[in-house]
Amino acid sequence: MIKLRNVSFSYGENEVLKNVSFETGDGKSLVIMGPSGSGKSTILRLLLGLESPHEGEVLINGDNICTMSEAQKRETRKKMGMVFQDGALFDSLTVGENVGYYLIEHTKMKFDLIGEKVEEMLGFVGLGGDNVIDKLPEQLSGGMQRRVAIARALLSTDPKLMLFDEPTTGLDPFATRNVLNLIRKVNSEKGIATIVVTHQIADAIEIADKYVILHEGQVAFDGGLDELRDCSDERLKNFLEPFRESFRLVLGKNFVDC
Repeated sequence: MIKLRNVSFSYGENEVLKNVSFETGDGKSLVIMGPSGSGKSTILRLLLGLESPHEGEVLINGDNICTMSEAQKRETRKKMGMVFQDGALFDSLTVGENVGYYLIEHTKMKFDLIGEKVEEMLGFVGLGGDNVIDKLPEQLSGGMQRRVAIARALLSTDPKLMLFDEPTTGLDPFATRNVLNLIRKVNSEKGIATIVVTHQIADAIEIADKYVILHEGQVAFDGGLDELRDCSDERLKNFLEPFRESFRLVLGKNFVDC
């Protein structure tokens, strides 16, 4: 479904991605990890067609989004949902208006039906009660705002792929758990492929089928959890070391000493 092939990208003189290649399939959960500045969020912008690589291809279902017209890119984006780091909700709109925004602005669907779909989606993300639908974002906790953002992304189009940029940043452990459970639910119950950008390995272990780890703009690892545990790449030593205990708890054993 998604394939990056020999992608390189720079911001001016700053080379962010260097010959990056990886792929993921329909209904799979991919986590992209790496230190700050390693190019993780840039990959999401490339997938959305907001940036174009200086070299290489970004393939969506076999089609190179980099060579599409703007109209074709818009159609391709309709198959994707995007959840930003801070949720990016409209402060002046209620939760219900935020979640139903795309349907209100871009379709001729009747308001009663939009309301039903909004309520259904809020129920899916665990926010069906306490009159959440009529509240403003500022009246919600950070974790609830993040779940509203997920509901909006799911209802905005009919996504086959959901992109998450640092979805648990700034959240307490309880809210983090709720968001991770919801990402798993999106993947397992709706069959939607997910790509999650994070630097939190403990979070990644909870949700990923596959891991891509970037180091200085290059792919230092591409594989599953068992392979990650056995990783002996010197480039990942400092990045993986703080999460030794997470590997032990999940797998019953530590990853190999680098």
